[in-house]
Amino acid sequence: MTRIADLADWACAVRPGPADEELARRSLIDTVAVTLAALDDPVAEWTAGMEPALRWAAVGHVLDFDDVHLPSTSHVSVVCTAATLACGGGAREYLAAAGVMARLGAALGWDHYRAGWHATCTAGAPAAAVGAGLALGLDAAGLARAMALAVPAAGGVQRAFGTGGKSLQVGFAAAAGVRAARLAAAGASADPTALDQWFELVGGTSPLQLDGPLVPEGLAIKLYPCCYALQRPISAARALPPAPVEDVSRIEVRTPAVALQPLIHDRPATGLEGKFSLQYAVAAGLLDGFPGAGSFTDAAVTRPEAQRLVHSVEVEAQPGGSGILAGDVLVRRHRRDGTVDEARLDVPDGHPERPPSDDDLARKVTDCVGADRAPEVLALDWPGAAALLRRVLP
Repeated sequence: MTRIADLADWACAVRPGPADEELARRSLIDTVAVTLAALDDPVAEWTAGMEPALRWAAVGHVLDFDDVHLPSTSHVSVVCTAATLACGGGAREYLAAAGVMARLGAALGWDHYRAGWHATCTAGAPAAAVGAGLALGLDAAGLARAMALAVPAAGGVQRAFGTGGKSLQVGFAAAAGVRAARLAAAGASADPTALDQWFELVGGTSPLQLDGPLVPEGLAIKLYPCCYALQRPISAARALPPAPVEDVSRIEVRTPAVALQPLIHDRPATGLEGKFSLQYAVAAGLLDGFPGAGSFTDAAVTRPEAQRLVHSVEVEAQPGGSGILAGDVLVRRHRRDGTVDEARLDVPDGHPERPPSDDDLARKVTDCVGADRAPEVLALDWPGAAALLRRVLP
């Protein structure tokens, strides 16, 4: 059997258990919250009048606050939730799409990401076709055709990071999956081996693993609205003992070089660039205590005190490992009086090994939507989420 047929058969057989349903509930709430937090972002205006899956995924991703599947280095929920909701699906359809995206992205592997591909888009378009296709009632053969029809849009590159293009290409992937599923439902033909050829062309070498939990290794919830590669250094910076930032003379950061792959802006000048800057992330962790959306605006990044700290950061990249959480990170702060403080961290809060509590999730939702609206979002089900998104992002 081909890879695409294996995935389609697997998706049709998905039967969620209680733990899967809980993951789907948490992912839905988290994704809707970060989408609502971005309603005033220019991407919401740019995408006005466009198809729902494109709008919802692009707006949901623009703050870079949505969850992450670490083995595939991809933002699973923002793609799979948008495509599933756009076609009237629920938890089962989302979980099948998320499982396909996690497996396909993990099989593409770190070399695919290191080559410059944006795995959220490459693995996301076929996965979106699965969530949308199941919601539209497709069988395994129909899903295989839908995934094949999504192949032309299964792209996206890391040079878009730090610009509006990053969230937009995520929206393109979700919308492509919906279009492909609707075409398959209408009877459009496709060669199911197209995904196999695409997989080889974009450098995939690993076999698909169809066993294990529906979403292997779970999903990491971000506590800070920036690239996941920055969650650990921010957490380490926050673990340092309190000290006036004006007393800081220099900051050393020791990290595996592979963890720097998406961090392409050493001297950020905008909020979006700051979301992909190791230097700024450490500065924000020291300046802001708990960096939130306000830490990643243009004004926040260009603060004189932030820029001084950015220029004081020295990065020592060490060889070895793979993935953005390889090894650990060490942040060492030097004060003008000669005092040196340091903190070392391997796994940040929100990681599947240190999952967020209900209180953590409630705090994040409240930060995103405000105390008045948080109870509504925390109580959302799938039909309610679709209705809410259609109302606020028509």
